[in-house]
Amino acid sequence: MELLIVSTAPFIFKDEKCFAYSPYVKELVILEKYVSEISFCCPVWKNQNGLLIEVIPFDIKNHYKLFDFNLNNFINIAKAIFYALVNGIIVFKAMYQADHIHLRCPGNIGLLGCFVQILFPNTPKTVKYAGNWDPKAIQPWSYRIQKWILSNTFLTRNMKVLVYGEWEGNSKNIQPFFTATYWEAEKVPLKTLTFAGPIRFIFVGTLSQGKRPMYAVALVEALSKRGYEVHLELYGEGPERKVIEDYILKNKLEALITLKGNQSQAVVKVAYQNSHFVVLPSQSEGWPKALAEGMFWGCVAVAPPISCVPFMLGYGEHGVLLAMQLESDAAQLEAMFQDQEIYLHKRVAAANWSRHYTLDRFEDEIKRMLRDA
Repeated sequence: MELLIVSTAPFIFKDEKCFAYSPYVKELVILEKYVSEISFCCPVWKNQNGLLIEVIPFDIKNHYKLFDFNLNNFINIAKAIFYALVNGIIVFKAMYQADHIHLRCPGNIGLLGCFVQILFPNTPKTVKYAGNWDPKAIQPWSYRIQKWILSNTFLTRNMKVLVYGEWEGNSKNIQPFFTATYWEAEKVPLKTLTFAGPIRFIFVGTLSQGKRPMYAVALVEALSKRGYEVHLELYGEGPERKVIEDYILKNKLEALITLKGNQSQAVVKVAYQNSHFVVLPSQSEGWPKALAEGMFWGCVAVAPPISCVPFMLGYGEHGVLLAMQLESDAAQLEAMFQDQEIYLHKRVAAANWSRHYTLDRFEDEIKRMLRDA
């Protein structure tokens, strides 16, 4: 079976090797096990632009190079009309030759793929929708269009749309799904942590306004002002790094906040194991991978109630749902600092929940998905 993947996720070529976003590559390796050939429709970046990448370790049958574009202003929208027409022809030709079409949504290329796939009602198709599927969420029009097309059983046929969380009113196209980082064999007993030393927080993700790393910084600062010995490590790069660096210097927070930049999965794994809390005050998420990863190693997750986060955190049973009001959020955490039994209960519950979603189970679900398509 030839699998075609249509995705906004770019390829980066270095030293005659093809690289892509590291977590994406890990999923591709699993997909590649269960198909005979794999082709891609995606753009190419000349540089990695701060993206954490790794080499794609298998042969690619065809790479249909697409123009990269965005819709964030009028000029770019005008350019996008031309690019979309060219890309549409390329995607059509690629889909025509595929035995199975796999779309990665949301995104500009995913939007285009949503339209073109309508012309192939008999071809088996799957979509991994990595964004927020919550029907009540306020989202860009392009995301809403993708969700509408994918849900529409007249326009979109022979399709399984894998979404994060369970939502009322879904069509038969929609199936709850998850993602994973660790294998069953990686499970080890949780490291013993107490509040005797510094209470450690970890943030993992792009340093962007959407992820709101500055709120994590402000929250830890507020806890320090309440007299607690706390520390925050931020893993990732992005446009907010300079803002955070300036804030740290201005407020003399060098002892509280450490910027670690992009690090390997092995380094981040050790950091999770040594942290009490994983914090992600993001404005929008699909399946917040950093929360699930931290919980796997016993971090209590701290995040606002967006997308499937309330489900992931057991509606507060194994996490802290942020109100995004600094004083009340600091008070929530302070209450836990003062009763370590509550923290230990949440910690064990968090690990038990997250360890249910392993790469072993993910691979089984992918295998079943391709087999039943």
